[in-house]
Amino acid sequence: MQSWFKLLPAVAALCLCPLHAAQKTLDFYFIDVEGGQSTLIVTPSGQSMLIDTGWPGSNGRDANRIVAAAKGAGLTKIDYLLITHFHVDHVGGVPQLAARIPIGTFIDHGTSVEHGKDEDALFQAYAETRSKGAHIEPNPGDRIPLKGVSVEVLSAGGKEILQPVAGGGEKNSLCGSEAKREVDTGENAQSVGTLITFGKFRALDLGDLTWNKEMELVCPVNRVGKVDVYIVSHHGMNLSGSATAVHAFAPRVAIMDNGARKGGTKEAYQVIKSSPGLEDIWQLHHAVAGGGENNAPDQFVANVAEKPDAGAGIKMSVRPDGSYTVTNLGSGFSKEYTVR
Repeated sequence: MQSWFKLLPAVAALCLCPLHAAQKTLDFYFIDVEGGQSTLIVTPSGQSMLIDTGWPGSNGRDANRIVAAAKGAGLTKIDYLLITHFHVDHVGGVPQLAARIPIGTFIDHGTSVEHGKDEDALFQAYAETRSKGAHIEPNPGDRIPLKGVSVEVLSAGGKEILQPVAGGGEKNSLCGSEAKREVDTGENAQSVGTLITFGKFRALDLGDLTWNKEMELVCPVNRVGKVDVYIVSHHGMNLSGSATAVHAFAPRVAIMDNGARKGGTKEAYQVIKSSPGLEDIWQLHHAVAGGGENNAPDQFVANVAEKPDAGAGIKMSVRPDGSYTVTNLGSGFSKEYTVR
């Protein structure tokens, strides 16, 4: 009996080993805001950054979905809110969100370049909310101060990084193979784009950065490099996402913030699907515009039916070794991506 008591501490230590070995993950919540964007990032230390807030109105639908995701992740506030650009499907939900959960620091490219009655009212509503917190207006090359995670700004206010980031710098053989588009002088081209790095893992979010601006990032040299996950630019609209850029990023996984009838175009889907090394495309909605051949299989689509819309999202959990799991929160289907 005495020898059994002597063994108890050792047995207890063995029992606790799995708990100590459990790794804290970097979690991404891709929230369904019906064709806008809202991506919540929660670091292993519990800090948070939200990229965009979806639409206003609809009885606070998007703000409510964001708050539900935040509370589900154990958050009581949003530490950083990054607004990629001042379009209604990205910034419109800010006042409603701020009324429901505290926001610490606002990050954006400064002031809207689009003007008119609606555009000015939209920006003014945001600016009034922004004035109640801290504010960062980053330049390309700056980093957002999240602990344990690198969030590097690649584009902001129409400007882009001039030198390659770590992992970038290779010549892009696709440059010149596609024609440039008409110069975009609107808000999309002002998008704050970021590269998020956690250990060996790299995710790219360029907001709604348009065709020419994306090309500038990868020509004649790919200043971004290859990524594990490509958060599809512009909801999968064909105003962005040239093969010159997407194939240079060579993502293993693409995640598309599309709506049933917004984004998810055939052209964008085919560019992503044909990208070298791609394994899967995940979508928030089955895209009506894509048809049967230009949508991911149902298990990779959070909201398969257009109506009724469950508002389901997608979650991604990343481990420090670069492996990650993506989960369809609509069906519960998960897929593990091991270290390559």
